Amino acid sequence: MSKKRTVHSDAFKAKVALEAVKGVKTMNELSSEYGVHPVLIGQWKRVLLSRAGEIFTRGGSGKAKTEDEVTAPLFQEIGRLKVELDWLKKKL
Repeated sequence: MSKKRTVHSDAFKAKVALEAVKGVKTMNELSSEYGVHPVLIGQWKRVLLSRAGEIFTRGGSGKAKTEDEVTAPLFQEIGRLKVELDWLKKKL
């Protein structure tokens, strides 16, 4: 019987990755303490260190889209669906 994969929360990943960054305990000690494979802890640690600079950026994230960029495709889809609905109503 295979073991089901566990989905860890973001808070749990951050907690374990922070402990790995601190370096007080080895990866194997953290692995046995939290029940997570050492390779996973290493991946979480790498992600934490690579994205740490994004936490302190001012004005939100640079990748955030403006409201117009988000809503424009939605309005286009609404318009397209209205045209299709009108066409279908005429055909019936």
